[in-house]
Amino acid sequence: MSDWEESDDEAAGAPRPSPSSAVAALPLWQPPATPRPSCSPTEGDLRRRGAKWRQEAAASLGEEERDSGEGGNRRGRAARWRHPRATSGRAQEAGEPLCFFISSALVGGLIGRGGAKIKELEESSGSRIQVIKGTSEAEVKIFGSAAVQNKAKVLIDEAVVSCGQSNSRGKSLDVTNPENTPKKPVINWASLRENKAKYEAMKWADLPPIEKNFYKESSRTASMSPAEVELWRKENNNIICDDLKEGEKRRIPNPVCEFEDAFEQYPGIMANIRKIGFQKPTPIQMFYCRPKEERGGPGMLVLAPTRELALQVEAECSKYTYKGFKSICIYGGGDRKAQINVVTKGVDIVIATPGRLNDLQMNNFVNLKSITYLVLDEADRMLDMGFEPQIMKILIDVRPDRQTVMTSATWPDGVRRLAKSYLQNPMIVYVGTLDLAAVNTVEQKVIVIEEEEKKAFMENFVDSMKPKDKAIIFVGKKSTADDVASDLGVRGVPVQSLHGDREQCDREQALDDFKKGNVRILVATDLASRGLDVHDITHVFNFDFPRNIEEYVHRVGRTGRAGRTGKAVTLITKKDWKAASELIDILQRANQVVPDELISMAERYKQHQIRKEMEKDMVRPQRKFPK
Repeated sequence: MSDWEESDDEAAGAPRPSPSSAVAALPLWQPPATPRPSCSPTEGDLRRRGAKWRQEAAASLGEEERDSGEGGNRRGRAARWRHPRATSGRAQEAGEPLCFFISSALVGGLIGRGGAKIKELEESSGSRIQVIKGTSEAEVKIFGSAAVQNKAKVLIDEAVVSCGQSNSRGKSLDVTNPENTPKKPVINWASLRENKAKYEAMKWADLPPIEKNFYKESSRTASMSPAEVELWRKENNNIICDDLKEGEKRRIPNPVCEFEDAFEQYPGIMANIRKIGFQKPTPIQMFYCRPKEERGGPGMLVLAPTRELALQVEAECSKYTYKGFKSICIYGGGDRKAQINVVTKGVDIVIATPGRLNDLQMNNFVNLKSITYLVLDEADRMLDMGFEPQIMKILIDVRPDRQTVMTSATWPDGVRRLAKSYLQNPMIVYVGTLDLAAVNTVEQKVIVIEEEEKKAFMENFVDSMKPKDKAIIFVGKKSTADDVASDLGVRGVPVQSLHGDREQCDREQALDDFKKGNVRILVATDLASRGLDVHDITHVFNFDFPRNIEEYVHRVGRTGRAGRTGKAVTLITKKDWKAASELIDILQRANQVVPDELISMAERYKQHQIRKEMEKDMVRPQRKFPK
């Protein structure tokens, strides 16, 4: 066990002896060898042997031992010593120890839970380490040969730095040999920053140039007048295009009204579009349909926040068989070995969740340098889920001259920041308005209710559903999803649940049952609020109000899709009052009925915020100005 106990003299406030005198006064003591007993000792034997051991130790060290009770509290003049471990191969503990001081705040991190960290340091270096903790500083002593002391000192320095503190200070004996000192390379960050552009150019120098512009404007598209362009965009869900580049704006191309206008030069793509049965293009389809380039690895990467959305993108991708496209979906919870086997054999399109892709990337199973087309799907959701570090690591290996498409149903500040970071001179295409608004094909109904009445209201809603109705019941917690699904199942209602704690196979089965109509109710967390494309959902029931208003818009958007209409029922309680004002704005923009109770709730929250600000001003100390 390591000698890290606090000195009794220090605890009593006595002055600390110098390191050399402390070591000289306390020679190392080894217990006398005793024969191993032939049978297990009794508790009395152990107590007698312990007492005898302590007496012999005190005698050999020339100390007085004072017993206090049965435990025998032993007080020394400098430090408490423990019996050194007999570790094979440990260096001879001879000569003057290497002594230095560290902040007392770092002692816990250096020792570790139950002494695990300092034990690891001792075993790694072959030394014996003693830590004597004081009020503000702790003295560290390292026993052993010069090489062993030096190795332990380096390991301790690394442990101290890893705690986020400065390195140790104080006495450090010059007993080490330079050739035995492991030297860490010093990173010149200033030079790296100055030469960043040069290093970037060197990194991508061996990559061939990429062809970005495959589009050739047809004569019919080019001949559209500005009035015709404006009318077409307004009739098609009020599509608005803008150049986010500062300064002189670039020309926005005229809209493509028919697939032939974009792909008349590519008969293979047109044949595949006719095979699938698409009639008119949407902006998303126009982004996706691209001719294939020859390259040494995957050329397209689609990042999605959830496994369900990634699998859905893969299902859509499989519809396109142009020139032998090969795609793979890489996601956590799937067969990692099978994913590695497929991706290493060669694919054209990688659809992935950030976590699993980052895993394969860091282990060199996938090379992203050949990616020329990047899609960040539901970018705001990936930020909410904390995937930004993984995204940044992924994009380090994607060439900077790529084409990038970022999609999001909402445009909060986090997504705008992400767009500025990862897009170069972007153009924006949005439907309707950038203001937060729910789709106008959904009838929204808000019920202000008590928390204990929510379950009964939900059961009445389920009982009133028609045979062809299909609903998602959104809840806030995974445990609530299981509880609600169980209650409905007990009542004989066919139901499935979908949340992050379920096994991947169960999640896929639940979604498949819901899509095929085997069950007509899906109880889900916000895992299902993004990208879930089930066309025949008739109702969205918000059992719990979401954590932010953007998520409410996404939930409502699960119905009223593909030209259909839908209904959204939302239960809101007193604890949700801070969202009342934003919810009123959403309802008003969609020309929906705003309940009087919701307006009162918003007013009460506004008054509550005013009172809080007034109270803060009263307790805030007044600033004194010099005369």
